[in-house]
Amino acid sequence: MSLTPATDSLAPMGIAQAASGPYAIVEASGQQFWLQPNRYYDLDRLHAEVDETVTLEQVLLIRDSSGTSLGLPHVEGASVTLKVVSHRRGPKIIVYKMRPKKKTRRKNGHRQELTRVMVESITVGGQPIS
Repeated sequence: MSLTPATDSLAPMGIAQAASGPYAIVEASGQQFWLQPNRYYDLDRLHAEVDETVTLEQVLLIRDSSGTSLGLPHVEGASVTLKVVSHRRGPKIIVYKMRPKKKTRRKNGHRQELTRVMVESITVGGQPIS
């Protein structure tokens, strides 16, 4: 019987593969997003035109080959550059409310307005890490 712990079994599936390259955790539209370069993400609707560049300054954490930088609350001099790919709408969500024995029913639908963005670069102090 071996007493050395198996570190592979302790890590959740998929985290080790996603963390292999540089990434940043940013705050955008009231939520936190894990962004990696050259990938696209759906954020809440941004006031930007298609093919316009948007810069996010509220970077909470950055990881690259040299290590991890954690901001208190934000990393100084860090930014993430995004390119707006398209504006779209999310899937329809049905909200159904009913009061039993009262013959009261209400059905609503909602589709969230989204903006699809591509992460172009993650920079720290003017130097791109990706």
